[in-house]
Amino acid sequence: GIMAVMTEQTPEGHSEIDDIRAAQGGDEGALLRIIKRWEPEIARQMWRFTHDQAEHENLVHDVFVEAYFSLPGYQAKAPFEHWLRRIATFVGYKFWSQCKRQRQNLPLDHPGLNDIACQAQETGGAETGREESRTTLFSLLARLKPDWRLVLTLFYFEGLDAKRIAERMGWTHVMTRMRLSRARRCLRKMAEDAGLSPD
Repeated sequence: GIMAVMTEQTPEGHSEIDDIRAAQGGDEGALLRIIKRWEPEIARQMWRFTHDQAEHENLVHDVFVEAYFSLPGYQAKAPFEHWLRRIATFVGYKFWSQCKRQRQNLPLDHPGLNDIACQAQETGGAETGREESRTTLFSLLARLKPDWRLVLTLFYFEGLDAKRIAERMGWTHVMTRMRLSRARRCLRKMAEDAGLSPD
């Protein structure tokens, strides 16, 4: 059964591409090795989308469920990591879209607006003032519509430029640059009103 496989030590000599091919053929053990290999990275990525522990666990689970159903169509034209991270980004985007209605009218200081706050370690031990600025920035992002919030999260916190965002999301480069420009303009105006400059 699944739990028995999960408790077994991962055998040596299983390359990622071998595991992917085996999982595409229905090998449960290979699928579990893929999950074990990528779960820490995907968990870190999904922390961008929520800091609620239960929601976070659900999002990580949803990413691997979506990957499982999409795996037969994976043709290795792009690195597996890129393919999996793209799925994770869409899962997070869908989550934000579903939450938009409940959250868009919350006051700026509502704790629910800080759901994409990064772990403190990601700031590299920044000073308290910078921490407060980042928290304010996260709060501002949470008030934007989901596609703008997503493009700015990828830009500011994952360090992707417009070309790489376009590749991740399957958008055209022109559309991505337009969304990024408009979202940054909107964020800049909100940040100025809050006494913070994201640039």
